This record gives sequence, C-alpha cells and structure tokens, in this order.
Amino acid sequence: CKAIRHITRTYDENFGEVPGEGHVEKWTLISSNVTVEIITLGCIITAIKCKDKNGDVNDVVLGYDDLQDYLANPRYFGAVVGRVANRIAKGRFVVDGKEYKLAINNGPNALHGGLRGFSKVIWTSEGVEGGVRLTLTSPDGDQGYPGEVQASVTYTLDGDTLSIQYQARTTKTTPINLTNHSYFNLAGQGSDDIYDHEVSISAQAYLPVDDNMIPTGEVKPTENTPFDLRGPVLIGQRLKEVPGPGFDHNFCLSSAGDERVCARVFHPASGRSLEVSTTQPGVQFYTANFLDGSFKGKGGASYPKHSAFCLETQNWPDAVNQASFPDTLLRPGEEYRHITRFVFSTA
Repeated sequence: CKAIRHITRTYDENFGEVPGEGHVEKWTLISSNVTVEIITLGCIITAIKCKDKNGDVNDVVLGYDDLQDYLANPRYFGAVVGRVANRIAKGRFVVDGKEYKLAINNGPNALHGGLRGFSKVIWTSEGVEGGVRLTLTSPDGDQGYPGEVQASVTYTLDGDTLSIQYQARTTKTTPINLTNHSYFNLAGQGSDDIYDHEVSISAQAYLPVDDNMIPTGEVKPTENTPFDLRGPVLIGQRLKEVPGPGFDHNFCLSSAGDERVCARVFHPASGRSLEVSTTQPGVQFYTANFLDGSFKGKGGASYPKHSAFCLETQNWPDAVNQASFPDTLLRPGEEYRHITRFVFSTA
C-alpha cells in the first residue's frame, strides 16, 4: 500500500499517576492507516494498530493494559532504553582515563541503562506537528554515567510511517545509545509465535557473542551462516538452525549516518509488513527468547517464548569497551542525533 500524506490527529489524556513522581500522559497519534499510542513513562509505545489484508484492525505490539504493569515492565515492552541500549560488559568503561562503574542488572553486565534507566522515568511531553516530543534531563552520575544529559525523543506519524527522532547533548563525555524496544507480532499481539513471519535484514556481517551475550570483538560475515538474512527467511525454520535460544544479535549495517532500509518483516497470513529504516550502524534482531508465558499482557494475553520480534536500531553493543566498534561517546558541544522509521503496509 502506498503511504498517503495527510494531517495526523494527535491528542493526549491522563494514563495514571506515579506517587511522588507525577502524572503519566498518554498520547494518541491517528492517521488514516495507523494508530499509535505512547505514554510519557519511558516514552513507551503501548499500541500500534493497523489493518490486515481483509481490513481488520489489530494491535501488533506487546504490552500491558495499565500503568502498574508498565512501572515494572521487566522486558522493556515498547520503551525507549538508555542512556545506553543493550549490554555493557561488567558494567564498566573508561573515559578520559577515568573508570566508571554502572548498576549491574543483567548477569554480570549493565543492560539498557541500568536499574532505573530512561525506560523507568516520566518524560515531559508536548505536541508537535503530526506527533509528540518527549524530553528528559538525566543528571550527572545518573546510574553511574558521567555528565548531565538533555535528551529528546520525537514520534511523528505520517500515513503508514512512524518516525522516531532521537537527540541528546551532554555536559561531560559519556556514552549514548538510544533505541526503542517494541516487541512486534504482525499477526496481532497475543498470537502464539512468529514462526510464520518472514524476515530480511540487509547486513553482510553480524557480531558473535559470548555466554554473557557480550560481543567477542569479531565482526563475522553472515554468508553461509544461519545469520544470513539478506533474502526473505522464514523465522520458524531459521530458529531451528541458530545456536542457543534464538536471535539476540547485532547486525552490522553499512553507511552509518545515511538513512537506509535495514530490515523488513512480512506476515503472509495477514498481509502485514513492517519495513525499518535507520541512520544507525546496527540493528539488534531479537526473537523474544526470554519470554516464558509468565507475563500477562493486554487483554490477559500470555506472551511465550518466540511470540514476538524486536528490531532495535542502535550503535553496536559494548562499543564503549571495544575500540574497533563505531564510536558511541557523546562529547560536550556535540549533538547525538539519529532517526528510525517504521513503515506499516498490507499486501
């Protein structure tokens, strides 16, 4: 389906209150084709509703019905994660000769910004043309990171396209790596699995990881491996070939800084497809390996293993500790800025 340009309707409402912290607002962006719901807690996308080939509308992202569950949200459903998405080995890094120690929250590692990262706090919001801008001040020393960081995330909806623009500035040199952690199932949230989805990722290389999911430092070609997803690949079949519980790997993209399509997922039964473009040098493809059915989601749905996929556009994991990886440090006077777009269509 061809995207149609039009005016997107935007409105906000109260989603609840966090005692001692304030109200959480819910923003709804509505185009003729897609509806997106976002809350100011963690910039979380709580719903994306779009039509299938028969004209039926389904919500295609996992999540919860109420604020209390999102306050816990141990699997980061829909959230913006940071200061640094993904893992930092042993929760340590060195900048300008000084070692910084972070909160450890994933085995021996720091994950997605720490115990109270960007996904756990309430952002300030304001309406913009076609969407909403959310802003946050992260103080110097927040979760162990240096520098006061001013961050913003802007969601805009235009026809079939949801755009996410990330920006940040800092008072001290600090690693920054922001992404959105939405879990998608194009059959509709609550569906059993994603085995009947087809995925394509435009990457000639990926990052092997150790037993703690930290990149080994090797950049390995995807060709002639189960990680070659350059042509449409049926996820269920390929998961049988991948070592371990599934995909949770960074795929290395070319031409960092230039926006280009990096991934596409198609669900033949519904006719829905999701195309992802980004300016980032990597995309983490994750097949919800650590969901186990214990979380009750929207409408009481159970979310078992492999019931969703994530495409987290990002810098490479643990880049702050790996000199050969793309630079993840933001310095005073510089602006961190990148764009990701999700395009939803039906065949």
